[in-house]
Amino acid sequence: MDRRYLLHMLTSAKNLSPFDANMAYDAGWDACIPYIQVDTDEVKGLVEDAIFSRGPTGVKRTGIFIGGRDMHQAMEMLDICKNSMVPPFVISAFADPSGAFTTAAAMVAKVEQALREHHDTELDGQRILALGGTGPVGSAAAVIASGAGARVTILGRQKEKCDAAAALCNDKYEASTPVDGAANDDLDALLDETDVIFASAAAGIQLMSQEQIAHAPRLKAAADVNAVPPSGIHGLGVMDDAEVIDGSTSGARGIGALAIGNIKYQTQQRLLQQMWETEEPVYYHFEHAFEIARQCTAE
Repeated sequence: MDRRYLLHMLTSAKNLSPFDANMAYDAGWDACIPYIQVDTDEVKGLVEDAIFSRGPTGVKRTGIFIGGRDMHQAMEMLDICKNSMVPPFVISAFADPSGAFTTAAAMVAKVEQALREHHDTELDGQRILALGGTGPVGSAAAVIASGAGARVTILGRQKEKCDAAAALCNDKYEASTPVDGAANDDLDALLDETDVIFASAAAGIQLMSQEQIAHAPRLKAAADVNAVPPSGIHGLGVMDDAEVIDGSTSGARGIGALAIGNIKYQTQQRLLQQMWETEEPVYYHFEHAFEIARQCTAE
């Protein structure tokens, strides 16, 4: 009998995300085994148990998925996975904490598409504000966009927390431009030089008002990942796919949560599929998610 495709799903959270489990089954994995409240120092032992229990044939049909809520912890766990392999006992792993990597990748890819198609420009050199940016989606989007040459500022209620989030991004990941931090109180002063807005705060919180939209003279695009009303950005609908935002004086294009979610879904599914299709081990994270998201938006 052929060995089944088994995906061991690790999370530091109390529960494994049902979304991730559904996605894994739909991508073709035969069984998804959850491991909850996993500490970083437990990852090596779990990986070793997974790789040494199936033999050279079965190990090729085994994978690791890393969830949780902390972008940096997930990346650390992914590195541990990779460094725990003992050839020929080698398997693939994919980090996507809270779906943040695939969601952020989809948001940045959709904004990039809107900039090209409606403003004849690229991410490189754009000034971006990541509202509610201290969470995993905002931080991942900041790292992805800065890697493409954008100048990103993470905003939140506490400047110290935003500065710390920006410092972590700069310290852990190479980027073309450094990520900055600022407080929500600085938003109005920053709008004069802002080209793009990312909104990724908790659902149901409006981060940008109609008046602020009207007083953003350079704004080209704005994206909101939350589908729960009210919209994080006034005048932006969940179905919007690069429509002009109501009240914008600069012709800014809005990208809603469902337009982003469509690309996020395709991105996560393709990466999960590629894990069990590949002959060679892969170790996916936000960079690979962005590559796939770009492909999906171009199709």
